[in-house]
Amino acid sequence: MPRTAPAAPLRAVARRLRGPSFRRRVPQYLLGLVTMAVGLAVMLEAGVGVGPWAVFHEGIAVRTALTFGQALILVGVVVQAFAWWAGESPGPGTALNMLLVGPFVDLFLASGWVPVPDTLGLGLLQVTAGVVLIGAGSGLYITARFGAGPRDGFVLAASRLSGATVRRVRTLLEIVVLAVGWLLGGTVGIGTVLFALAIGPAMQAAIRLFSLPAARPVPAGD
Repeated sequence: MPRTAPAAPLRAVARRLRGPSFRRRVPQYLLGLVTMAVGLAVMLEAGVGVGPWAVFHEGIAVRTALTFGQALILVGVVVQAFAWWAGESPGPGTALNMLLVGPFVDLFLASGWVPVPDTLGLGLLQVTAGVVLIGAGSGLYITARFGAGPRDGFVLAASRLSGATVRRVRTLLEIVVLAVGWLLGGTVGIGTVLFALAIGPAMQAAIRLFSLPAARPVPAGD
């Protein structure tokens, strides 16, 4: 009957939400966010430099009464608003990415659990651990397929508006936020270089490791 036709897609969606893939993806996504936050806290406490966006967030925190996590949230809201305005719709996990990672970072920094190294060698080891954790966290949340983070959406939106490639936009953007963050007082050092060189391979390895098998198509009928 025509009146019952829309029920089939709704039942398909409901089955996906109840399915094992969805139940696995939710904790995987949340674990990814927590792992990223731990990695950021580890890099910040290493004291030898952090990634470009973290330099920017740290610089904002230095110049304002905001914590690092609050600065991360503020920047996320602004860039996501721009991305949405430019036509990059957020996924269901975008808001969680934007709102949870910052508080998690502040929690780990305030907990006293993250060591503060007293030598350059230990600092570099800690930065390396931070890069691995951030790469693993990124791989976990990306492969859970709940939507890109706000900064990724910003890059895609800027690429669409400018006509430049995503790679070029991302590179230019990270140079800009690094420079501005450094001028504001963010920590730039050898750890920043290490992050730039290693985060790509770390993320790629994590994406391969944590990729979920493609979901089976759900039949429209019962």
